[in-house]
Amino acid sequence: MVGSEARYTGAAPVGLAEGWSLDRLTPPSRLFGANGLRTGPDGRVYVAQVAGSQISALDVDTGELETVSAQGGDVVAPDDVDFGPLGDLYITEYYDGRVSARGADGTTRVVRDDLPGANGITFHQGRLFVNECRIGGRLMELDLDGGAPRVLLENLPMPNAMEVGPDGKLYYPTLGGNDIWRIDPDGGEPERVAGDLGVPDAVKFDSQGRIVSTQVGSGEVLRIDPRSGERTVLATIAPGLDNLTFVGDRLFVSGFTGQITEILGGGRTRAVLPEGLTWPLDLTVDDDGVLYVADGTYFHRYSPGSGLQMLGMLFSPGWPGYIRGATAVGDGAFVVTTSNGQIARWTPGSGENQVLAGETEPFDRLYGVAVAPGGDVVAAELGTGRVVSVRGGEVTTLAAGLDRPMGVAFGADGTCLVSESGAGRVVSAAGSNVETVVDGLDTPQGIVVRGGTLFVLDAGAKTLIGVDLRSRSRTTIARDLPVGPPPGVDPKPLKGLPPFSGPQGLFAGLTAGPDGTLYVSADADGSVLALRKLDREG
Repeated sequence: MVGSEARYTGAAPVGLAEGWSLDRLTPPSRLFGANGLRTGPDGRVYVAQVAGSQISALDVDTGELETVSAQGGDVVAPDDVDFGPLGDLYITEYYDGRVSARGADGTTRVVRDDLPGANGITFHQGRLFVNECRIGGRLMELDLDGGAPRVLLENLPMPNAMEVGPDGKLYYPTLGGNDIWRIDPDGGEPERVAGDLGVPDAVKFDSQGRIVSTQVGSGEVLRIDPRSGERTVLATIAPGLDNLTFVGDRLFVSGFTGQITEILGGGRTRAVLPEGLTWPLDLTVDDDGVLYVADGTYFHRYSPGSGLQMLGMLFSPGWPGYIRGATAVGDGAFVVTTSNGQIARWTPGSGENQVLAGETEPFDRLYGVAVAPGGDVVAAELGTGRVVSVRGGEVTTLAAGLDRPMGVAFGADGTCLVSESGAGRVVSAAGSNVETVVDGLDTPQGIVVRGGTLFVLDAGAKTLIGVDLRSRSRTTIARDLPVGPPPGVDPKPLKGLPPFSGPQGLFAGLTAGPDGTLYVSADADGSVLALRKLDREG
């Protein structure tokens, strides 16, 4: 095993050009979010992290973390875990639709690879049960020797983390049904145990045989007596809770933000691990200089002194989808690109969401988005290699045949600039003409133009450069930034699964404030950085 106190360790500290300063607006995250939890034979809590393809073991007393399965390894997008009778760690890999087993020596074998949305997993008396968190998902028993699974139930509305209760029944929640059910593992008719909840996504049992369930929609940790139906809210944390586990009689819950929380009783809680950003993607600044951060499942406003404030998340009214690209357009509204292949105008304050394009024919992996001087919405479609423009519901192609376009920005003269991450360059797109503006880059992603200078965030080279658009001279402003994958790591893509359009990838976003401050989405360590040019007279 590899010991690690942080999720990312760069090869060197960030280096700055003379005359620049760097401030970290949010602290680095210790996990890539936190999903499935399970207490191991060693008493530590094992944490699955879908976004980072990582599994960590947490000492709940000291807060020490150890990486058990690292990003770039054989396990991809682990969502839930449990230990088999011989001590092997069994893992559901959500996007790849697999169940894998990892031995104590670190070797991994695939048990099953035909389970789309594989999610909830639990052992009972040596028998392995798994479900698929998708509309029409199945609940089944897997043969540990690789034989055909035995299907207990089909057409379930997004079942999730489950466990066998003291009565020998298998209890499972459904996100789509907002209820908890149980069924005899040997077959029979399912029975509804509780309904009208806060969108339950995990079921475990305490030492008294009572259900304890996290509610992803309401943020409640709920205890239910399956005999009497009595309900007790143990704590209310925040929307985005994902799973739970017991260490003895101590209760710990996970959340999308990576926070691991101990429930102390009387509504009190203790953060064992603090929350953080999971995979910060695009950034945008409004006319008042306020910074906003798209974090996939969340969308935040940043305020100095108070930090991040959530404006919307997966279960918010009018939520447009997992946000990849965003640009502020005034009056509290944003134009966003989402991982379900749509371009939308979204106003989080009112919950209004107007799909501008992609509702009937989703795009293939949208990323950066910007508004042209004339009001057209322009976005990079990585999957097709296009840059598209939207006006009045009509979609036109500004450029085609590009190699993984990601970032979009406009020069002072209205020229559309695009970071072509696969070709290592930034190009201008005007009509059918594509011309190179900057080449010799590694993996350019976020771009922004201010005062005649094009700023490019190169996730592959881990640098931020400035390019004078008139002379084309370039300056390296920062190097060894915590962006892109860790040095020497080639992360496997998170495969597409409805409603997602294509594989899920990272995007190191870049934006600028009215005062010239450059904001960097440090997707590697889960933080946001601010770079400022110093006043030479100061």
